[in-house]
Amino acid sequence: MAQSTAAPAPTTQSAVAPLPLKALAPWAVFFGVLMLVLLYFVGAEQGATSVLSGEGVHEWVHDARHLLGFPCH
Repeated sequence: MAQSTAAPAPTTQSAVAPLPLKALAPWAVFFGVLMLVLLYFVGAEQGATSVLSGEGVHEWVHDARHLLGFPCH
């Protein structure tokens, strides 16, 4: 008969260390500002508040504008 040997159970558990808030804050601010810029271009980049001239940005985000409920016509 063949003897089977079980692998020893691991005795050490690796716990994930929590991220300190000071390390996470700059990334949260960066992505927050990035989302605000994206929201501006989707929602308000046309007409009197236009940063870029022409209709290029409007045409690129036209469907997203309607999907999010922004009027554009």
